[in-house]
Amino acid sequence: MLGPRDNLEEKSCLAESFLIPEAPEGTYWAPGAAPCEEELPCWFLSHPVTLSWFGRTRAAPDTLTFTKRLFLGGKKMKNPGGTNHSDPVSEFILLGFPCTWEVQIFLFSLFSVIYVLTLTGNLCIICAVWWDHHLHTPMYILLANFSFLEMWYVTSTVPNMLANFLSETKTISFSGCFLQFYFFFSTGGTETFFLSAMAFDRYLAICRPLHYPTVMTVQRCIRMGACCWLCGFLYFLLPIHLISQLPFHCLNKIDHFLCDPGPLIKLSCVPAPATEIICATFNSVLIFSTLLFITSSYTLVIRAVLRVPSAEGRHKAFSTCGSHLAVVSLFYGSIMIVYVSPTAGNSAEIQKYVTLSYIVLTPLFNPLIYSLRNKEMKEALRNLFKTVRFSQKHERNL
Repeated sequence: MLGPRDNLEEKSCLAESFLIPEAPEGTYWAPGAAPCEEELPCWFLSHPVTLSWFGRTRAAPDTLTFTKRLFLGGKKMKNPGGTNHSDPVSEFILLGFPCTWEVQIFLFSLFSVIYVLTLTGNLCIICAVWWDHHLHTPMYILLANFSFLEMWYVTSTVPNMLANFLSETKTISFSGCFLQFYFFFSTGGTETFFLSAMAFDRYLAICRPLHYPTVMTVQRCIRMGACCWLCGFLYFLLPIHLISQLPFHCLNKIDHFLCDPGPLIKLSCVPAPATEIICATFNSVLIFSTLLFITSSYTLVIRAVLRVPSAEGRHKAFSTCGSHLAVVSLFYGSIMIVYVSPTAGNSAEIQKYVTLSYIVLTPLFNPLIYSLRNKEMKEALRNLFKTVRFSQKHERNL
């Protein structure tokens, strides 16, 4: 119900002027609302309401309109006689996974172990490529870059999620939220470019083996990797800037464990269909263009492999490409559910768990996939572990 409140200057919940014909003087609040200090939703133009005052209830006239928008959130009116303003949100609350304290501790322990294993596995691949001169080839240089990227990708979100498991407030500052948003999407976009570069490398190596040494040199591979990093960190600047300029004066609770564009746009006090369309367009163009390129490359690779007369040659080619395809399937399968499929039919909980799968599980499985399906990588890792053990024994003897 909308109802009157006395003392307009001290307890006002409104931040824009409005016109209610035949309504008594006073400040009005949302249906079933508790005191103004509690967080309430936003109301927009021509929203049907019911007026209630002095114990009586009556329907609001059809002419009830709000001249701009009705902000609710317990903000004090600075100028009751003129245009009113609401203070912008300075921090957000990440609701995460609401559960008991014991479950929170269990999730903290579980994801802490997964996070450490992810960093360790990807770091092992980087060290193996760095120390083994036989792996100083374009394919493994791209793989080392990809592993380094995965470490930053998981670090952009998981440490904050772990901290929130042990936090009572679960808050993140406005600037911190958009920094996380930027690095999460930038590293994710960079990952799509690296997966495309790795697919192109495999296409040249298998379908154009005679041209491969001259076309894909180490210098050209390094330039390709630098281009992937640059494009990934520039691609989402416009959508992130547009979302950051939306008016966040109402609610500040994000029903997620990270700052994601969908929940953020819902918190805006004004509808932003243009921003939503731009974000969806950027996501779709990046996802479908890179996926189409990767699919086309591996289709040509598979056709070429099937023509190889040697069974051993086919097995080697399939083992290399199979690991790449497994990573592509894990990553793209998850992000398409979240950012391409209609989100209206998916609950917030489903969105959280699917997002969790490609943020936590995919970076964990990638080192296992590449190391277990690649003989050269397994041999390099064995040599790396032998070197580390020998160094430790030598230090103890000294």
